[in-house]
Amino acid sequence: RSIPPPRPPRPPTLRALREAGAPRVRAKPPVEGRAGLRRVPGRGGRSGSALRGDQRSVPPWAEALAARCTVPPDGVPVSLRCGLAAGRSYSGGGAYPSVSLTCPLPGVPKAVFAAAESRERFETRVTVLENGLRVASQNKFGQFCTVGILVNSGSRHEAKYLSGISHFLEKLAFSSTAQFGSKDEILLTLEKHGGICDCQASRDTIMYAVSADARGLDTVVNLLADVTLQPRLSDEEIEMTRMAIRFELEDLNMRPDPEPLLTEMIHAAAFRDNTVGLNRFCPVENTDKIDRAVLHSYLSSYYTPDRMVLAGVGIEHEQLVECARKYLLGVEPVWGSGRSRAVDRSVAQYTGGIVKVEKDMSDVSLGPTPIPELTHIMIGLESCSFLEDDFIPFAVLNMMMGGGGSFSAGGPGKGMFTRLYLNVLNRHHWMYNATSYHHSYEDTGLLCIHASADPKQVREMVEIITREFILMAGAVGEVELERAKTQLKSMLMMNLESRPVIFEDVGRQVLATNTRKLPHELCALISQVKPTDIKRVICPRMSTSRLPFPARTGGSRAPLRGQSWLWRRSLTLLSRLQEKWLWGEQNKPKHPSLQ
Repeated sequence: RSIPPPRPPRPPTLRALREAGAPRVRAKPPVEGRAGLRRVPGRGGRSGSALRGDQRSVPPWAEALAARCTVPPDGVPVSLRCGLAAGRSYSGGGAYPSVSLTCPLPGVPKAVFAAAESRERFETRVTVLENGLRVASQNKFGQFCTVGILVNSGSRHEAKYLSGISHFLEKLAFSSTAQFGSKDEILLTLEKHGGICDCQASRDTIMYAVSADARGLDTVVNLLADVTLQPRLSDEEIEMTRMAIRFELEDLNMRPDPEPLLTEMIHAAAFRDNTVGLNRFCPVENTDKIDRAVLHSYLSSYYTPDRMVLAGVGIEHEQLVECARKYLLGVEPVWGSGRSRAVDRSVAQYTGGIVKVEKDMSDVSLGPTPIPELTHIMIGLESCSFLEDDFIPFAVLNMMMGGGGSFSAGGPGKGMFTRLYLNVLNRHHWMYNATSYHHSYEDTGLLCIHASADPKQVREMVEIITREFILMAGAVGEVELERAKTQLKSMLMMNLESRPVIFEDVGRQVLATNTRKLPHELCALISQVKPTDIKRVICPRMSTSRLPFPARTGGSRAPLRGQSWLWRRSLTLLSRLQEKWLWGEQNKPKHPSLQ
């Protein structure tokens, strides 16, 4: 039986050295001592140093480590490594081998980084198929894509139909179709590609969108085509939609935030009973009247290929066009391809007016503390279409007005130096909210201000908001204008970092203009806005516009029992300020409150 050779002794550990009485040593570079000797400083004291030269004074514990210390070829101990570290090798200067950090490693493939090789990566490509369907795509780095179908349809096209059809179609989206038996089957199909789906209906557009892995593009386009053109619209699904709409309407009326209802009221007051003034939500009395026959009649008129856009972000244009030809070209819709009714092409007619709702909000609270009973008003005037050149100055004006709530306004860059903050919220402690909004469509627009205050302060609130409209046509400072333009460009670019936002921007622009303005083009137009442009776009509309005025009161103390005083007061103040300032002596304000 052979005896194995003995193993080499292990290096002593730090614990063994301390038990043997060795002092702690901190490795330091050698320094020059007296008589040309080189000394390795220790932690302190004579026992912590070793001299090397013609004569050496070596402590006893150092002799035990002489064979285990790493000594470079020059004979100078740089460091003492014990334990597991004694067997390691490190790269450094001097005689040790080193690896360069600037040269690539041998055998490693060269890294390929995402870079903008040409302008084609930033351009939106549009292709029109034989049936009139437009296919638009925008390339974007990433594995996921957002694809959807936008239809030129909405609540503004319901003049010849029952109001609320678009609301029904929004709730019925992604239900059972000719290929998919239920909504659960659709969701399971999308889940295989990590996808989600959604449908949104506005006044002029209905969007069906899916976000999923780009490798499942064929499945996604097939699903979108089936959902848009082959919905079953079963009786059970329609009944469930009626229940969902009733619940949503009840929730809107009980919600403390009245902004969605005020938006409907301001459109109804500005464009009474026409186009964008039609209600976006289905009235309660129409929920039982809308059935499959009514929906098919509406779909046959507005769900045609020439009124649709297939948009995609994060995919190749050729692949999207190929899928569109496969699933959207020559497909027979479920409602048939017979002769449809004429499409409503009415142009929005601005009327102006006043709409009010009195409600008791004292019992609407989610906790023991009651919600403050406030009066909410929204005053606006007609602006312009997003197809006009004045759209950019109006967007800058809206950003310059800004505004927000008196509580939790946000951090830097959230508009603390906008006019509604400086002139309204910071000067009047009883104002709860003052926010500017701008709604723009293909043939008209609406610029409005939403304000909230205690019902006892409603008279002062109307005067203050009306005064801010008059001040829009006054002098515009260079500082506030540059701040508004910078904030608008920042908001534009930050929003366009999101893939769903890019999809909506591409789809809406191609649906309206058959092309798309790129972000850098919009930023260039924003930078060209001057103070004279703000005054040019607002002065004519201020002199001829009849202000729409919706109001929603909370509680019985609100003095809105009649409409005459409110309308008369706002018009009186408006006419006085116009005569004294805008068309007065050199456009100088005479009223003390306008200084």
